[in-house]
Amino acid sequence: MIKQALISVSDKTGVVDFSRALHAMGVNILSTGGTAKLLAEQGIPVTEVADYTGFPEMLDGRVKTLHPKIHGGILARRDFPTHVSALQQHGIPTIDMVVVNLYPFQQTVSKAECSLEDAIENIDIGGPAMLRSSAKNHKDVVVICDPQDYTRVLEEMRSHQGNDVDVTYETRFALAKKVFGHTAQYDGAINNYLTSLGPDQQHANRSAYPQNLNVHFEKVQEMRYGENPHQSAAFYRDLNAPDGALAKYTQLQGKELSYNNIADADAAWECVKTFDQSQAACVIVKHANPCGVALADTPCAAYKKALQTDPTSAFGGIIALNRTVDGEAAQAIAQQFVEVLIAPSFTAEAKQVFAGKQNVRLLEIPLGIFGAAVNAYDMKRVGGGLLVQSPDSKNVLVDEFKIVTKKQPTPQQLQDLLFAWRVAKFVKSNAIVFCGNGMTLGVGAGQMSRVDSARIAAIKAQNAGLTLAGSAVASDAFFPFRDGLDVVVDAGATCVVHPGGSMRDQEVIDAADERGVVMALTGTRHFRH
Repeated sequence: MIKQALISVSDKTGVVDFSRALHAMGVNILSTGGTAKLLAEQGIPVTEVADYTGFPEMLDGRVKTLHPKIHGGILARRDFPTHVSALQQHGIPTIDMVVVNLYPFQQTVSKAECSLEDAIENIDIGGPAMLRSSAKNHKDVVVICDPQDYTRVLEEMRSHQGNDVDVTYETRFALAKKVFGHTAQYDGAINNYLTSLGPDQQHANRSAYPQNLNVHFEKVQEMRYGENPHQSAAFYRDLNAPDGALAKYTQLQGKELSYNNIADADAAWECVKTFDQSQAACVIVKHANPCGVALADTPCAAYKKALQTDPTSAFGGIIALNRTVDGEAAQAIAQQFVEVLIAPSFTAEAKQVFAGKQNVRLLEIPLGIFGAAVNAYDMKRVGGGLLVQSPDSKNVLVDEFKIVTKKQPTPQQLQDLLFAWRVAKFVKSNAIVFCGNGMTLGVGAGQMSRVDSARIAAIKAQNAGLTLAGSAVASDAFFPFRDGLDVVVDAGATCVVHPGGSMRDQEVIDAADERGVVMALTGTRHFRH
């Protein structure tokens, strides 16, 4: 039976209603500081911890719940006669529920004006101690660290009211596991911050890469297998995943997502988000590479243009759109075999179209803020270690292009170059992308030689029956020699964009002048390995 609860929260969301409900069920409430004041102001009977322990809160609040009458009441096992006897001997009642969330450390250190002293004072001591004590003794103590669990606990208490068990063991254990995850994340955040500080201990000079890096994810699902059937796999979500991240998907229908589905869906979704919503954008990905990308006035038109680039590779691919999928787009897409279709939303008509194709996985994901980075870090495992970098979130704008040839681009060429550059960012290196009129024409990906990528891109366009005359070409890194440039110009390109930075840049620029084409440099490389 839950007879006494200790409530001390920084996040006071829902705590008044929750406490009122506990009081109505006859639960005595202990509390501290601001929480006790809030409950008293709302007319909820509450006993201050200092009055309960007979020892005043001290050291500016650093010591208030660190007392045997608190931790004895939490940690005592009710099924151990020696524990029960010890409580009786020292006059310590049991505490049957602990509701605690912690000082806002992460919110504090995210502020530009934060000082080391601010950070230190927002390291909670009593809160984690009570949470860990309660979680350790979860068989006898219900512990809550998340306001979202208030309703679940109250519903169980009401359904069992009058019985010996107020909250089931399954719920108690689930809440305890959540607490240990919460305190691990909290301690990890403290460690990340403190080990990011340099010798001067200045918040403004901290490193983006702490000496000890703690990251925390929660499992979304286990999968049938990984990249290959002999590999096991699971998908984990970043606990701080922002809007716009693939991990925020809602699956409307379809089979369970596979490891490769999620990897390719992320590539498609990240690429389509690069384009603002002034036009509908469609990206088709196969084996981690865009095989068709296009812009148009409607989602349907964008899809049909994207499909033209490489309809063979698009079979069984992943499709992402940056606009709501309507009935017209759904009808067009449903005519081909698609593994996953991703969009910000689907109309009722579109859902009805795919209702008859239950194997097609439909994912809804909020777009988030245009141009915003999704992850704080990009990570890649290597043998015995982890490579960590900032995400490649830079989107070069037209006015950042440096035109280095005698021939100047037309407004249409500038738009084609920008489009090609946006796509090349998401193609595996070495990447060469032919584009024109808001669509990809040929994509060469993942070759050891940039010249081979250029030849493959041209062959792809030829196989799809697309002309490269007058096309724009993007190269994810510089042309080390003129041979790659000659290949794309021979294929029909009239303008080229690449980062520049080679010791032979001038040789390649002279070649562009010789061939009478436009060349723009971005100063930004987009290797993708």
